[in-house]
Amino acid sequence: MHMRLAYLLFVSLPLLPCLPPGQGELAIRSATAKSMERQGLVDITSVDSTLRVSLMYGRSDNFTGRILYADLREAYLHPKAAKALARAQSLLRERRPDLSLVVYDAARPMSVQQVMWNAVAGTDKSIYVSNPRNGGGMHNYGLAVDLTLCDAATGDTLDMGTHIDYMGRAAHITDEELLVRQGTISAEALRNRLLLRSVMREAGFMPLKTEWWHFNLVSRAVARKYYKAIR
Repeated sequence: MHMRLAYLLFVSLPLLPCLPPGQGELAIRSATAKSMERQGLVDITSVDSTLRVSLMYGRSDNFTGRILYADLREAYLHPKAAKALARAQSLLRERRPDLSLVVYDAARPMSVQQVMWNAVAGTDKSIYVSNPRNGGGMHNYGLAVDLTLCDAATGDTLDMGTHIDYMGRAAHITDEELLVRQGTISAEALRNRLLLRSVMREAGFMPLKTEWWHFNLVSRAVARKYYKAIR
């Protein structure tokens, strides 16, 4: 009976909306996790154990409709990006002790990027996904992170206007006040987006105009010149 209960708990973990802080430290490292570490990336919870992780590509409720991280539960980043993310978490907790950052995607192997590109190639959604043939995007260097805000105690995410992975104008950050006036997103969602951008910018990240949840540590040109893409 105890073994069956343990099994049920184990298989249900990837479906949880948000893993508790430090959960990745308790798990046995998978082949993908070990590969990330060999390439010099770090588990973000090893830098700040209060960071929450809920990898959206470890579930099927993403724009591809597929599980892309079959054996990965931890979020990895280049050490510089992980340190900056920990700084953002610290800034957030200073301003809002009741909130936490929750990471939905971080370092991403180029093989996964290819699957994503294949899902949008030839469609009007292709502007939202970097083409691996052109070197991919900042996720493929461990220098970008997709994240949102959540309740620090429960892990419940805040209203941001759209879900992460939404491909459309409502996710853009360029005309947010207009989106509020039109009723496309709420005033509360805009306040939450501004708070997220504030702490991320102060920590050294740059927002992406088309995705409120996406932040890069460096430019594409800098990444390609000084960093290696993740295999």
